[in-house]
Amino acid sequence: MTELIRLTARDAVAKLRTGELCPRDLLDAAEARIAAVEPRINALPTRCFDRARDRADRLMAAGPPTEPGPGYLFGLPLAIKDLTDVAGVRTTYGSPILADNVPAASDILVERLEANGGLVCAKSNTPEFGAGAQTFNPVFGVTATPWDVSRTSAGSSGGSAAALAAGEVWLATGSDLAGSLRTPASFCGVVGFRPSPGRVARAPTPLPFDTLAVEGPMARTVGDVALMLDALAGAHPRDPIALPAPAEPFQKAVDEPGKLGRVAFSPDLGITPVATEVREICAAAAARFGDLGAEVEAACIDFRDAERCFQALRGARFLASLGPRLESHPGQLKEDIIWNIERGRNQSADEIAWAERARGEIAARAADFFARYDVLVCPAAAVAPFDHAIRYIEEIEGTRFDSYIGWLALAFAITLTGCPSLSLPCGVTENGLPVGLQIVGPPRGEARVLSAAAQFEAVAGCAGRVPLEPRP
Repeated sequence: MTELIRLTARDAVAKLRTGELCPRDLLDAAEARIAAVEPRINALPTRCFDRARDRADRLMAAGPPTEPGPGYLFGLPLAIKDLTDVAGVRTTYGSPILADNVPAASDILVERLEANGGLVCAKSNTPEFGAGAQTFNPVFGVTATPWDVSRTSAGSSGGSAAALAAGEVWLATGSDLAGSLRTPASFCGVVGFRPSPGRVARAPTPLPFDTLAVEGPMARTVGDVALMLDALAGAHPRDPIALPAPAEPFQKAVDEPGKLGRVAFSPDLGITPVATEVREICAAAAARFGDLGAEVEAACIDFRDAERCFQALRGARFLASLGPRLESHPGQLKEDIIWNIERGRNQSADEIAWAERARGEIAARAADFFARYDVLVCPAAAVAPFDHAIRYIEEIEGTRFDSYIGWLALAFAITLTGCPSLSLPCGVTENGLPVGLQIVGPPRGEARVLSAAAQFEAVAGCAGRVPLEPRP
């Protein structure tokens, strides 16, 4: 079991492809590992191994396609975030309202992964309706980071990140509005990739034209994230903004990375406090790009008005997506969700119009910035993993935040640009807690981000620290 769970996803797929392993071997290893570590981290509260084994048998009987695509997974087990429907599997959205929900049909994201030979074996824990960067809910409870089980895995993709770090699965899905892929990746020492809006098709959704929230891959290495993105990418008739798959697979950017020219580094994006130790670790990590032949400069996109802009757009989005839930189930949503809905309801049309214009200006400044720099590098999160008894970070380095998402500015400012961004491990604190580095690329520049991340991963020496045994 230990040998199998330590395989990278790409190595596991290679062994599945040659027949050295069969899907049931990996399903058995995953199930045994989950049984061994799950009581300590609570990452995958819903499992569906009977369904996965049935699909594995059918997959083996049919055999792989004659010409499998670059993202074909050959029966690799994976986890799906509990905000995404899987047919016949309990899908709660972390809410008591949907505690017994079993959807009849899967999200098209799941359909695509399964069509590409993926085996869904579990659902990963998430805060209620994905609201908040701390994974806890009244249905399943709290998810911890395996690096220290007294601390949070962050959120809202905390279950996926913790499951990867503990070796329960090889790939997992996440979603990201204000850092829900990137912050958990930082807190769990794994890789989380927020792709461009439309890069990963999704449906059904009440907001099909939304470009703030996206779905994306999570894994233990940059190469594994590229593999999963190849499995996910492509247009779909049920998603009106979905992008076609690229001419070249994303894995090529990892295997044949391009030369880096100018790399910009900012310790705080000019808008937020960052814990001193995190700032220092990320600054040292950014300097490693110099070892790769890049010119590393202190520079940043102009993010003025980013927080006001994001709060307005986020409020409008919550009102549109969850306002009906509040009306049909009064008193049954957590206070953070209600706050967001009311934030959207109480703002004026003029405020929303201003926010749309402000976001357009930020996106234009980002495009100009990436005409001069290959990538922007900054911390993925402003702090290291904190006690999971703390609901959210209220203050950093003497600066207090006005809302429960204020400490996430490093992530949500990037969200406003529409640019792809990735969090990967870059070091550990004196207490042995992981710190993530965020790499941001130009619009639809996933290949450039993956190329830079793969080169950094190769020199930084942070890959291979997971999977690990959950630590007290």
